[in-house]
Amino acid sequence: MNESQLPILLAETWRDLRSPDVLWQLGTLALCMGLAWWLERHMQAHFAVGTDTEVGMVRLGRRGLKRVLFPLASLILLVAARAVLAKYHSVNLLNLAVPLLVSLALIRLVVFLVRQAIGASSWLASLERVFATLVWGVVALHILGWLPEAVDGLRAVSFNFGSQRLSLWTVLQGTAMVLLALLLALWIARAIERKLVATTGLDESVRLVMLRVAKAGLILVAVLIALPIVGIDLTTLSVFGGALGVGLGFGLQKIAANYVSGFIILLDRSIRIGNMITVGADRGVVKQITTRYTVIRAPNGMESLVPNETLVGSVVQNETYSDTSMAVPLNFQVSYGSELERVLTILVEIASTHEQVVADPPPKAFVVAFADSGINLRLIFWVPDSREGTLGVSSDINLAVWQRFRAEGIEIPFPQREVRLLPPLPEAVVPAMGSPVQAGVAQEALVSP
Repeated sequence: MNESQLPILLAETWRDLRSPDVLWQLGTLALCMGLAWWLERHMQAHFAVGTDTEVGMVRLGRRGLKRVLFPLASLILLVAARAVLAKYHSVNLLNLAVPLLVSLALIRLVVFLVRQAIGASSWLASLERVFATLVWGVVALHILGWLPEAVDGLRAVSFNFGSQRLSLWTVLQGTAMVLLALLLALWIARAIERKLVATTGLDESVRLVMLRVAKAGLILVAVLIALPIVGIDLTTLSVFGGALGVGLGFGLQKIAANYVSGFIILLDRSIRIGNMITVGADRGVVKQITTRYTVIRAPNGMESLVPNETLVGSVVQNETYSDTSMAVPLNFQVSYGSELERVLTILVEIASTHEQVVADPPPKAFVVAFADSGINLRLIFWVPDSREGTLGVSSDINLAVWQRFRAEGIEIPFPQREVRLLPPLPEAVVPAMGSPVQAGVAQEALVSP
């Protein structure tokens, strides 16, 4: 259908709308769209099923067909019903609905392909149908010939923004241009991301910060280019920019500091994903580094969100900064009657035979101090990766030492207290002592060495 036939079709459709026979066309249109809607709902479960070995193009085709199933099914049913109804009634309304459904299917497919080219953007995925509907609305107005009147109505609504006069049509144009520029910027960022992922020998933190800086720069350039194209003067935003700067200086100071600290962490690579760190009371493996916070997963599974400003401004213990190995100390105590040389040899042998203890540096045992109940010893051994935890290794070695000491007859002392009962003082001494308290003191003095 060309543009010269459109006025004739619209005039004939208007004539049909004033005729009672139009109810047949309206009923046919509603029935076809209802069946298409039911088919789409019925096929949702089928489209949701997929296999891990499914080829990428097959999966893409399945998801793309899901987007256009409703307009395609409506179109097929409508064309078939129009062929039957045309034998008995005029079908001008159905003729007008055909190009609208075709444009809806094409627009949904194009928006879906654009989103696939850009990548996984949550905001674009949630607004995909909204974008497709808005674009289809503009195309539908153009097909119906009502677009010039709609544009004139939007231009009539105007207002002052600073020193510039803006209309609702200008704002919508600017929004559309910004969205198109953002889509282009995200597509370029996606291409840069694929290039960085393919680059070997590049650290994950450096790759992440380069991608985020490139994406932020592309988005800023896209907005700065798109707004002047539609006639919006960027100098009118100077007041807003000044207010935003004051807000950043006062209200958003902490947030800005966290973002700056995030880029510092990503650039200097002092903390990387997979490091075992301790900051304050939080200890765990770094799972994610964002521009505002860092996710630390503790050995018990609890995840802590630590602001990046805290990581930059405080002492951080990084157990895997340059080496993942870690020394584990275990303390023991034996009685004074034990043969220390034999005990130290047993401790080293037990640690050396454990599968998770490294051979270089080798385990070592030391005499620490002569305590009240026994002799304090310390065994130090190294594990290859502190991120796997040390509690299991310590438990195995403690159990092996306990069993070996019992087999060797080596005593592990425990605190003991000896209570001695002294004989009472002679009765002749007690009256001379005065009060009972003085008598007790005198008795203690008599039995003292």
